[in-house]
Amino acid sequence: MKILAINPGSTSTKFAVYEDEKPILTRCITHTAEELAPYDAITEQQGFRRQLVLDELEQAGIPLEFDAVIGRGGLVKPVSGGVYEINEKMLSDTLQGCVMHNHACNLGCLIAYEIANAINTRHSRCRAFIADPGVVDELSPLARISGSPLMPRICIWHALNQRAIARRYAKSIGKEYEDLNLIICHLGGGISVAAHEHGQAVDANNALDGEGPFSPERAGSLPAADLIRLCFSGKFTEKQLLKRIAGKAGLTAHLGTNNMIEILERIRHGDQHAKLLVDAMLYHTAKQIASEAAVLCGHIDAILLTGGMAHSDYIINELCRRIGFLAPVHTFPGEDEMEALALNALSVLQGRCEAKIYK
Repeated sequence: MKILAINPGSTSTKFAVYEDEKPILTRCITHTAEELAPYDAITEQQGFRRQLVLDELEQAGIPLEFDAVIGRGGLVKPVSGGVYEINEKMLSDTLQGCVMHNHACNLGCLIAYEIANAINTRHSRCRAFIADPGVVDELSPLARISGSPLMPRICIWHALNQRAIARRYAKSIGKEYEDLNLIICHLGGGISVAAHEHGQAVDANNALDGEGPFSPERAGSLPAADLIRLCFSGKFTEKQLLKRIAGKAGLTAHLGTNNMIEILERIRHGDQHAKLLVDAMLYHTAKQIASEAAVLCGHIDAILLTGGMAHSDYIINELCRRIGFLAPVHTFPGEDEMEALALNALSVLQGRCEAKIYK
């Protein structure tokens, strides 16, 4: 089976070609601010990014002949985990932005569908999928309730990577993901922490815009009354304040950069202010992880740490110092999203699972 996996980010488009489980081409196309400047909305970048992928495939001598194209899922309506066949309803909800319109992950569904459609016009059979989008919602009834009936809790988290890491860990110990209770923490531009109870993420934070620890780019949970007062202060527009929640928030707001390599280098050279802020981020992350132990009533098989920041010994050692008493801690640096996308598509193509229908 030949599979094309596409993962758009804010300043890059990653894609990979797989033959069954084997990657035969991986690419990361970076986009400059000047290239993206003409597009008011991210979804307007669809044709530009799609053509770049097609050009790279042509240059690599890979014909446009795939059994499936799978994209990173967008911010559509909350769904259960799994693989979804892209349909007109999903395309419509993606373009309208059910949760957030201007986010790069929304491009994955659109580009995958368009490329699969182009292949199908040649009388081939190519299916278009997404898998485990960030809006996967398997929260328990208790987790949904907040202190205001106007604002029930929702989760937006790194579902794709967390599930991929969970399955990889389970396989490494000869078990199934569904057999285990896990706490998984994705350490990236945003930080998501989820309690996985026998294959269901029964609790997870809204890592995109306003819950949990602060991160390199996001503010996390904020004092509610202070935030309301700031909204009515007249000092900021709605758009500016939303940026202060996600984008120009967290370490970026404090230190002027989201580059963790640079920040950790500053700490290594004695920058005590940078150290204080990173240590505070890790302190709040550890608190979030520990709170999920209560969700699982202390029955935790392992804690898994993943994402780009998991490459740092400083970050991992500090987290382990605070959470190591809860359960064994295992580290999976980086992201496993391209392989996860491809393997999800393959599982449907080989009949090991059935694609779900988005409604």
